[in-house]
Amino acid sequence: MSLSHAPMTAPSTTRAMAMARLMDGVRADLASYEELQRLLEAQFDAALQHRSVQLAELADRITALVDALDHQRRERMALVARVLGADEPPTMAGVLALLNPAARQTLAGWWRTLEARVRESKALNARNARLMADQRDIMQRVMGRGLEHEMGTYGPA
Repeated sequence: MSLSHAPMTAPSTTRAMAMARLMDGVRADLASYEELQRLLEAQFDAALQHRSVQLAELADRITALVDALDHQRRERMALVARVLGADEPPTMAGVLALLNPAARQTLAGWWRTLEARVRESKALNARNARLMADQRDIMQRVMGRGLEHEMGTYGPA
């Protein structure tokens, strides 16, 4: 079911509509994180092969996707708050408790997968950052711009 992602300020938004949008959003996030992981793998490959043009293009695409994911996360938090009401803490456990067993099982599975993809994406990003930082450090040393006490390979004789 594909539902509108209009802002939550519309007074006609009901709890059921918010729940449906929440589930639709989690499902969409699963696809977005899969795409993010694909882009992070491509970034790693481009970094290994020192393809600077491709790295710049990937950085732009990754940044845009991460910005969209952050927007979706904020929207998800608003939806959780809308579903649970002001008196309840905004947690996915609270949302799951409101669902019938079949829907609970579906959303819980999606949520576990989403949490795993978030962790995996963070690990891939950290790996890529380490690689690029190491490459930069090596280049700085080779060019004589490394640590103060080191002379670069191509530094003055």
